[in-house]
Amino acid sequence: MHLSNRSRDIQPFHVMELLRRARELEAAGRDVIHMEVGEPDFPTPSPMVEAARRFLADGDVHYTAALGLPALREAIARFYRDRFSADVAPERIIVTAGASGALMLALAATTNPGDEWLLPDPGYPSNRHLVRSFEGVAQALPVDAASRYQPAPEAVDAAWSARTLGLMVATPSNPTGTLLDGAELGALHLATHRRGGLLIVDEIYQGLTYGVDASTVLSQAALAAADDLFVVNSFSKYFGMTGWRLGWLVAPQAYVREIEKLAQHFFIAPSTPAQHAALSAFEPATLEILEARRHEFATRRDVLLPALRELGFVVATEPQGAFYIYADISGLADDSETLARRLIEEAGVATTPGLDFGHHHPRRHLRIAYTTRQERLLEAAERITTVLQRP
Repeated sequence: MHLSNRSRDIQPFHVMELLRRARELEAAGRDVIHMEVGEPDFPTPSPMVEAARRFLADGDVHYTAALGLPALREAIARFYRDRFSADVAPERIIVTAGASGALMLALAATTNPGDEWLLPDPGYPSNRHLVRSFEGVAQALPVDAASRYQPAPEAVDAAWSARTLGLMVATPSNPTGTLLDGAELGALHLATHRRGGLLIVDEIYQGLTYGVDASTVLSQAALAAADDLFVVNSFSKYFGMTGWRLGWLVAPQAYVREIEKLAQHFFIAPSTPAQHAALSAFEPATLEILEARRHEFATRRDVLLPALRELGFVVATEPQGAFYIYADISGLADDSETLARRLIEEAGVATTPGLDFGHHHPRRHLRIAYTTRQERLLEAAERITTVLQRP
């Protein structure tokens, strides 16, 4: 085999390994409660499915422009204006093959070999591996419950080096579900801007917030016009279109043409049926369905949190967004990966060990997703109790 060095450096996505084991157990007749993968359990809202069906009925399925359907780019711009009072020109919006495709394009357009990106640890694992794929270096910024698992400007200043290109943050974040407010995002942008760096804000879970209104960094006029800010978003989480593989990137205008060239070669174009489905994502009937689901996620969180705490899981920072609880298990077990394997093998409960999310105390933490029905969450707590009571 002639493997590249970058391929050798890419670690497996442990949650997918656990998902594979869960599927094996299910094929053998076991009942598994899925709390591992970051995928809503709801089907794609019917208005979007119907929109795709109408489009496909004609069979006229061809490439779109590499930047996406103009009508969809305009619809996203209207969504920013109507929901967040954010003025975002459609020309700055690039429709992509999922949020991963958006991040790939942002990194490919900006990163030279050896450039460093500062990434919160714990954080979404693919981010650091995508940085490596474009010959950059992912530099971990350790964060913990004391900072609500978000980086402070002082930590950015301390970690910045001559090789640092920029900072990547997420709000709501994966795996912790914590948020950055407008003032905090403004301070982080100032920290990168004054050093001539870039800021990428991952807003993939935008819309899935509880007890606080959804927001965007682009609602601040100064940041919306910044020439060093990229925003990644997705139709997967709030809009429930995971398998359709569709996202978008808001880029500074000066970068759009360069990103277009990359998109032409990387993807040709985003999925045409998915884009036509997404045209219905912002309609009132669809948004009504999505808001009802958001309220259901909030209820699930409120059911699962006390159940886990009663079992001895420590959740020092309550999640305000996404659909994850990042729990400290150090009072229950020595190693979260071992515990995760026990839970799936002995109890049929699939969770994700902290090892997926970085190097800052990963073996003390499990990520537990509340992406299943309330009664299944309570059943999972009962099954976990049985495992924890065994020697």
